Amino acid sequence: MILLPLLGAGIMLVFNRFTNRWGHLLGVAMSLASFVVAVLAFFELIGLPAEQRRQAVHLYEFIPGMVDMGLLIDPLSISFALLITGVGSLIHIYSIGYMAHDPERRRFFSYLNLFVAAMLLLVLADNYVGLFIGWEGVGLASYLLIGFWQFKPSAAVAAKKAFIVNRVGDFGLLVAMFIIWTSFGTLAFGDLGAKVGTASNGTLTAIGLLLLLGACGKSAQLPLQSWLLDAMEGPTPVSALIHAATMVTAGVYLVVRSGAFFFPEGSAQALAVAIVGAATLLAGAIIGCAKDDIKKGLAGSTMSQIGYMMLGAGLGPAGYAFAIGHLITHGFFKADMFLGAGSVMHGMNDEVNMRKYGGLRKAMPVTFATFFIGYLAIIGFPLLSGYFTKDGIIETAVHHQPVLGWLAVLGAGITGFYMSRMVFMTFFGEKRWDSEAHPHESPAVMTWPLIILSIGSVFLGGYLILSNTLMKFLGPAVGMPEGPLPTFDFLSTPGLATLALVAVGAAFAWMRYGRAEVPVVAPRGSFLTTFARRDLYGDALNESLLMRPGQWLTRLAVFFDNRGVDGLVNGLAAGIGGSSGRLRRLQTGFARTYALSILIGAALLTGALLLVGNI
Repeated sequence: MILLPLLGAGIMLVFNRFTNRWGHLLGVAMSLASFVVAVLAFFELIGLPAEQRRQAVHLYEFIPGMVDMGLLIDPLSISFALLITGVGSLIHIYSIGYMAHDPERRRFFSYLNLFVAAMLLLVLADNYVGLFIGWEGVGLASYLLIGFWQFKPSAAVAAKKAFIVNRVGDFGLLVAMFIIWTSFGTLAFGDLGAKVGTASNGTLTAIGLLLLLGACGKSAQLPLQSWLLDAMEGPTPVSALIHAATMVTAGVYLVVRSGAFFFPEGSAQALAVAIVGAATLLAGAIIGCAKDDIKKGLAGSTMSQIGYMMLGAGLGPAGYAFAIGHLITHGFFKADMFLGAGSVMHGMNDEVNMRKYGGLRKAMPVTFATFFIGYLAIIGFPLLSGYFTKDGIIETAVHHQPVLGWLAVLGAGITGFYMSRMVFMTFFGEKRWDSEAHPHESPAVMTWPLIILSIGSVFLGGYLILSNTLMKFLGPAVGMPEGPLPTFDFLSTPGLATLALVAVGAAFAWMRYGRAEVPVVAPRGSFLTTFARRDLYGDALNESLLMRPGQWLTRLAVFFDNRGVDGLVNGLAAGIGGSSGRLRRLQTGFARTYALSILIGAALLTGALLLVGNI
């Protein structure tokens, strides 16, 4: 699984321009081949008894006496592997059409293959060191893909921003690994389960919070969310890959895989995960309400939906299945919508401003139909995928953390508004596009992936959640909740409240953007609108708390270096140089001067001796 896309990336990067004509086909083939291997591994795994569904694959001794490099094939890792390779392959196929006219298409596909390989290593590694290598590989690949169009200053800056913000989270993960090794003498997942119980609550809390910091960086959760919306500067397939199948899901995987450090239930670190998730799902939803850029609106949505997953992961075994289930279904409907947005841009001369769309459903019927299915899934329309997975998280949260659960209900209502706003502004109403635009449907190589993703958006959630299919499958890897397994209640109070708020949000969006005329130039709006447009002032906060103090600290360090360290060294050198210059004047080169000096010295020495003798 890992080697095939890595090999594809290597061939295209090493042979460079020689692969221009067929490199994109190699990239697709390697990703599809990796998916086939994942499917075969999945069927082999489910053919084993439940107690044997944790298969270790030893590779080699990596760091002698510390860690061996190996892979872990269990229900959790294989679920991620299927999502990464399956949805990733569809994104590869879509990219053939989307990047058809880019002269660097081969390089783009090499980075896509590298991204898939790194993410697979992250989820398949059987220890934290292997996970960390994949973790950094994903960071590198995201940097290369977000900044793929380096000629755009905004893309180069966005790539650097993503890389630097993620380094903050990576620092937390690295320190957590140091503490784990110091406390338990191992970094292998299989060996830690029996040893975690010997640690103090303080140690577990420190490890859990540091792991959470790492997860916040990769999954764009508060307070490390600022890179996510800027990452839209990359080509649209990159946005789909990062937001649906790979990078932002890594944090959720880390929390679930490290569940032993977050539970028993009620621990401070578990509560912190749930709080971060609830806060982020609201923040992302609010940001999505004010974005006119279709990709940035979807980015705010991703931030919010990952918040739901983190909330579920913070509830322990009772919420793991719903969190992973929502992660999988979100991979389908969010990839569907991101690629759908790319299809709209493809037909609109790369225009991203939804205020310059309108009425596109007739010009792009396939794109509209598939995007609309993804929209229904994400708002939790009954019987579609998101309805089962997101409502499962909400109901579990209301049961275990009522305040956070009802905040999640509120977030669902806001989701109904901003996603409906996006659909109405893009596909309904009167056309508002420029005369140069000639909207048209995308080619089949782009629309077929949309169709396949939309099918998953319809049926996958019910299959995973009803009868607790996913919960039973994940049980050997993440544990089962105490007591009887939950049953999905179609008439629960939180579920009905969620549907009601979603309906209210959609109706309000219809009043504002469906029935009423949408101005091409965005009105100034209220303070709340400005607050959301500026990403809740996240960048301003980072600048005030981190960047400005960092500048002052740097200037102080430079001043101390110049005036203190260099001043001392340079002052000593100047003193010696000045003294030498003055002493050098005594060397005249005339014998009479030296004779006079000797005479004077002899006279002084004689006088001193006579004086001492008399005393």
